[in-house]
Amino acid sequence: MIDNSWTDDAWKALVKKVEKTSLVIGDRFPSMTDENGKYTYTEDLWRWVTGFWPGLLWLIYEDTKHEPFAKIALSCENQMDQALNEYVNLHHDVGFMWQLTSIKRYTMTGDPEARRRALIAASHLASRFNIAGNFLSAWNKNGLNDSDPRGLSIIDSMMNLPLLHWASEETGDPRFRHVAVAHTETVIENFIRDDFSVNHMVEFDPFTGEKIKVQSGQGQSTTSAWSRGTSWAVHGMALAYKYTQEPRYLEVGKKVSDFFISELPEDNVPHWDFRVPRDDDTPRDTSAGACAASGMILLSSFLEGEESDKYLGAATAIIKSTYENYGNWDNDSDGIIHGGTFNRPADIGIDVSLIYGDYYYVEALSKLRALNASNQLRVAGALS
Repeated sequence: MIDNSWTDDAWKALVKKVEKTSLVIGDRFPSMTDENGKYTYTEDLWRWVTGFWPGLLWLIYEDTKHEPFAKIALSCENQMDQALNEYVNLHHDVGFMWQLTSIKRYTMTGDPEARRRALIAASHLASRFNIAGNFLSAWNKNGLNDSDPRGLSIIDSMMNLPLLHWASEETGDPRFRHVAVAHTETVIENFIRDDFSVNHMVEFDPFTGEKIKVQSGQGQSTTSAWSRGTSWAVHGMALAYKYTQEPRYLEVGKKVSDFFISELPEDNVPHWDFRVPRDDDTPRDTSAGACAASGMILLSSFLEGEESDKYLGAATAIIKSTYENYGNWDNDSDGIIHGGTFNRPADIGIDVSLIYGDYYYVEALSKLRALNASNQLRVAGALS
């Protein structure tokens, strides 16, 4: 049995930190920290990062019932209506935005307004499906390369598919699920390589659906292995299996996780790209580690015995190292964990706190605490 007793101390440090930083951040939308460790904010409410801060607060509120967290999270969600109503700037990352806010709140409170918001977002995401190529287009504009945004799809999309699966379950309409499954099949065929590393971007002809080429994004090159992109695949495939119970998705999730684990350095926190020369100066990406770890915890829940322990053990090692070596517990940084890399090729946001890294760290830690509590109950039951 894996010892997760340290998670209570980690959780206490986290709650103490967020009680402090929430007074500074309030109901704004943080993105990444600056050179002084202070979060910068986005005022464009259609940006993909807007759901992570309120989502993080809901995760902690679920345990602490600290009402100021709920008030801030709800205020953020209400502000996001501006993007939902404006519509024209929305993109495939609406899953990140409303899964972590409206769906989370709906599952906790049953508020019909939260349900309505999430269903609107799901309908938007489904509308981005290209029937010729069976893919979800990522963005309305593309500033990273020369590809036509109408035919550009990215691995991050796997993390948005739960919005469609939820909508299908909630409404009883299978069309949302059909889109999610079709896109997942396209990802397996075109994004997952033979060695189970992952392409970040694939360009398709938006009219014929034909695959044109792999495009470079935030990795070093088209053949490199951007660690956060790999984490999107690890976590996304685990989620795909959760909603479909398709054995092939579980198998792909295991194989991509195996690749991720095999590339981890001694401290179990990944570098920003697995295929660049790595030394003491090579940036890490704690956001990749946190997201992958949360996905591996989910993956382990579908497995048994040594196989389950393998992925749970890897996830535990990642989060424990992040807590011990990358936590901002005793400094004035607004972020929870540092060591994140936003975009290394553009040399933007190196060794910073990223709001999505903070979110997935909290999500993974909350899962480990739940497992620890469950194990304690089982032991107590066996001894009684």
